[in-house]
Amino acid sequence: MKARQERFAAGGKAKNDPVNTTSSGRLPCTVCWLVSALIVLVTFAAFFPVLQNGFVNWDDDENFLRNPNYRGLGWTQLHWMFTTLHMGQYQPLTWINLGQDYLLWGMNPFGYHLTSLFLHIANGVLFYWISLHLLHLTMASRGISGELLLQVAAGFSAITFALHPLRVEAVAWVSDRNDVLASLFSLATILCYLRATTVARTEAPGRRWMTAAVTLYAMSLLSKPIGMTLPLVLLVLDIYPLRRLGGVPGRWFSSAARQVWWEKMPFLLLAIGAGIIALLAKHEAQTSLEQHGIVWRIAQVLFGLTFYLWKTIIPLGLSPLYETVTDAIPVKWPFQPSEVMILTLSVTATLALSLVLFVLRRRWPAGWACWICYALLLSPVLGIFQAGPQLVADRYSYLPCLGWAVLAGAGMASCWKLEGRGRVSRPIFLFANGLAATVLLSLAILTWQQTQVWHDSERLWRHAHAVVRQSSSVHNKLGYALFTQGKLDEAMNHFHHAIELEPGLAAAHSGLGQVLAERGQLEEAIRCFRRALELEPGNANGYYDLGLALALRGELEPAIDHFRRSAELDPFNAKAHYNLGVALAMRGELEGAIDHFRKTVLIEPQSAEAHESLARALALQGKRDEAAKHYEEALRILKSRPETSVLR
Repeated sequence: MKARQERFAAGGKAKNDPVNTTSSGRLPCTVCWLVSALIVLVTFAAFFPVLQNGFVNWDDDENFLRNPNYRGLGWTQLHWMFTTLHMGQYQPLTWINLGQDYLLWGMNPFGYHLTSLFLHIANGVLFYWISLHLLHLTMASRGISGELLLQVAAGFSAITFALHPLRVEAVAWVSDRNDVLASLFSLATILCYLRATTVARTEAPGRRWMTAAVTLYAMSLLSKPIGMTLPLVLLVLDIYPLRRLGGVPGRWFSSAARQVWWEKMPFLLLAIGAGIIALLAKHEAQTSLEQHGIVWRIAQVLFGLTFYLWKTIIPLGLSPLYETVTDAIPVKWPFQPSEVMILTLSVTATLALSLVLFVLRRRWPAGWACWICYALLLSPVLGIFQAGPQLVADRYSYLPCLGWAVLAGAGMASCWKLEGRGRVSRPIFLFANGLAATVLLSLAILTWQQTQVWHDSERLWRHAHAVVRQSSSVHNKLGYALFTQGKLDEAMNHFHHAIELEPGLAAAHSGLGQVLAERGQLEEAIRCFRRALELEPGNANGYYDLGLALALRGELEPAIDHFRRSAELDPFNAKAHYNLGVALAMRGELEGAIDHFRKTVLIEPQSAEAHESLARALALQGKRDEAAKHYEEALRILKSRPETSVLR
């Protein structure tokens, strides 16, 4: 017995251990590949509408439409990808993936969405193989065996995960590519780890699988550090279901278990490094303790644990942004809840569930292990280090809710086995299976509908406004979406609402100013732009907006100063460079104008207006050959894309 426990602690194989007899090398079979193909088909079908979606005005504009740095995989782009903390993220592998998209698709959003969908499908297939391993490990100890039964149960787990509407945000939002890509490498890490500890028959293959797991984990962190706590999740798997630490807590720190602890060191060191970089990247965006106190952060943590589980069970009322506690509550209360009530509700629900699972940990260790993994994977995004207006976010559930899908598959396998033993009547068995099929169909329908919410900015924020009505950020985003559609009155209404809810929101003042400027009310617009700059002095777009309004009023000199300041703060602001070039040309400074027109063309190579302005300036200098090339390029763009946007 002692030798057998030592082999468990060292990750070895015991001849009669149920863990090993059920985790054989016979997993890659025809049925497995057929189930994998089914996962591909149903996931693609449920998410198909995403391919018709465009970019949205929620980070997509900053990440892609106004960011030339990622466009390509040359040395300049790669250097930027590995050194930037753009938008508070260090994600070089994600930028490489997006750079590949640009080389394949240019700025066509179809290709970007297609890549995100393929990555999500790959995650579903990877999760199927992980579920198959885990079900083999856990179900054998309960006397449940049978390859076909476990394959079907694992397929149910994977399809439940892949079809769930909570996955839509990560797939449909191009700026959230980092979540699906990092999850791909995290899932591959877990699969390699399981192979290293359960399937490898000799020491050398085990080391190779473990090396692959560490490498893939590093790639996950370089995509997005969402898996910082994955080493702790692997440790939970060592305890259950792998039982590599001896089975009882008293043996977890024995000499035989040291190898299990030491093999976590590479993962842990990578996680610590990624955590430090993440804190540095988010430093400026983090909310201070004065703004967001300790008690409120604890409430947010406990509420988040309840929220994601609730939305997993009932995925209705999903929104791209949950900004206020009141509107994020999964239950409609007849009165406005206070901070104390939110804290009480969250503490009660979270602690009650934790207590029940802890009490049942010996009879149902899978439930307790899933809860611990769920909490560990969520911990980096629960608000301890708050950054941004979101209380919770659908995308944060991508990895943490995997355990619940495994439990769903285990429940199906148990139901089938009980029916086979005659312990469940045939009608109840048929009802349970019909219910499972209904759940999958319902998830697919909800996902199909939710993907269409992300079709464009206006549709996205109208939906968010219907779910979360008292959100200044939602009003502001919807206002900008309506402004770009020319719906000025409605846009103005939403900007006013945003300012009423949050008077210090600089973006709303700028948006209101843009509407007023468009309607010719330049005096009121200039006041709004100046107010926005008072609230956010380092905002490049604020200087640009004010400069444009001053230029329209005929005040060329101060307009030039503001355009120049905007270009200094944001060197890739194509509009600032273009309008600065126009203003300098009007003042007769052709050299300066040409310099800024060249920068505009470099940033926005598909702007016919920029090419034409550069051509005119070059022609005035007598550089007719170069001017002709830019005239030809402008004509080519206009013929291929007559709807090309105007830089202003």
